Amino acid sequence: MAVTREKSQLMSASEIDRTLVRLAHEVLERTEDLNQLAFIGIRRRGVPLAQRLAEKILALEQRTVPVGVLDISLYRDDLSTVSHQPVLNSTDIPFSVTGKNIILMDDVLYTGRTIRAALDALFDHGRPAKIQLLVLIDRGWRELPIEARYVGRMVQTSAEEIIEVKFKEIDGQERVLLVEKVAD
Repeated sequence: MAVTREKSQLMSASEIDRTLVRLAHEVLERTEDLNQLAFIGIRRRGVPLAQRLAEKILALEQRTVPVGVLDISLYRDDLSTVSHQPVLNSTDIPFSVTGKNIILMDDVLYTGRTIRAALDALFDHGRPAKIQLLVLIDRGWRELPIEARYVGRMVQTSAEEIIEVKFKEIDGQERVLLVEKVAD
């Protein structure tokens, strides 16, 4: 496993929160029919992102947006290089995706392969009317033609750099870091 060292903090807890408020406003402004809107977070850090944005919209519009959880473990194209026995987590989408305006969420958009896997997994649950992508950080380096409609922040990175998003629900802390790989 590669060793990393922290280069800089890109976002603090308050900056993450302000970004989520802005993204919630953007979603509200660009959504024609809020009754058809639903959020699906890609397991792991896309889930708290989806839940938090649903809470922001509830606070702003007094509307509940349904939130689902999508596990893409079996849909990854690098499954054989990740592990011989993938760890399966549950997908929990407590609503029909068919005909919905789905906003798929993840913490970092990089090569686009995670999103491709998520689209495959999502279509196994039905046929949404529309799927859009929301990410907290877009770091470039795409390998597939995938683009986010909603982006918290664009961060140009080198091949040796990694973006680490830390959410209190998963990591016990709240921040976004730029780290770099270092020799062992």
